[in-house]
Amino acid sequence: MKKIINSPETLVDEMLEGFVDLYADIVALVPGTRAIKRKDAPISGKVALITGGGSGHEPAHAGFVGPGMLTGAIAGDVFTAPSLEHTLELSKEVYSGEGILYIIKNYAGDILMFETAMEMLEDEGIKSDKIIVHDDIAVDEEDGEIKRRGVAGTVLIHKIVGAGADEGLSLNALKDLGEKAIARVRTYGMALSPCVIPARGEPNFTLGPDEIEIGIGIHGEPGVERVKMQDAHTLVRSMMDKLLKETVFADAKEVLLMVNGMGATPLMELFVVFKESISYLKELGIEVSRKMVGEYMTSLEMGGFSITLLKLDEELKHYIDYPTRAPAWRI
Repeated sequence: MKKIINSPETLVDEMLEGFVDLYADIVALVPGTRAIKRKDAPISGKVALITGGGSGHEPAHAGFVGPGMLTGAIAGDVFTAPSLEHTLELSKEVYSGEGILYIIKNYAGDILMFETAMEMLEDEGIKSDKIIVHDDIAVDEEDGEIKRRGVAGTVLIHKIVGAGADEGLSLNALKDLGEKAIARVRTYGMALSPCVIPARGEPNFTLGPDEIEIGIGIHGEPGVERVKMQDAHTLVRSMMDKLLKETVFADAKEVLLMVNGMGATPLMELFVVFKESISYLKELGIEVSRKMVGEYMTSLEMGGFSITLLKLDEELKHYIDYPTRAPAWRI
């Protein structure tokens, strides 16, 4: 294993220290924690937005903290839920009296931790609510229960709800806005190569020289299907067909398209994926009015990409276009 680190034990803390030094005009570290907050928080009259999750997904989650997006984010160890103690400290630091909305990816450890924090904060008179993102179509819904994972589409929820919070929407209104956006966003990913968790020192799975994984998540886990390597044209169209079979896109006329790198895929290749994606959507008569290519939610050094579609309307376009200073947002 070759990684440019000092040790697995200090990696997350040193990463956060570097991040805060670079963006010191926007964010600050809550002392004694792995929690990043807006430097100007708490913000009077505004609901606080908090997310978090395991490290290894950079620039998520701290990269989306800033005016117009998140109020704070908590980092756990690599691919591990954040600390409850740090979540409580961050929540109290940024609470303005208007409530806290937690944006949670659909993983059991994250949900349990945030729900426990909500219960404990309620005992102290701090009101909060949650939304759970489940945009990964690789995992089916079973018996009416949502099993789908929260992946790259979560970044769009951060942006939309963050803009709404900046405009002063209430806690209930922000929850409704977030649920609306969650219902309209879907993601599908693939891997060319696995990643190596620093503390483990070996890949989570192995692939043959001509094999790829379809339907991967963001924690280094293998996908739901292993196939032979394909050219970009064939691969992207098969993935796009899967996305467009989702009921939400049956009458889609206008979408946001995001091509997200998983950590080790060159921009050259991501641009080819984008070109193939937008060409296919145009053939189908679907307008791509908002376009994103880059690394937004990664999986360490995994090779591969994900495609996210968001079905747009005038309200969602307004919030996507709303200005933000969050370091990692670009469109």
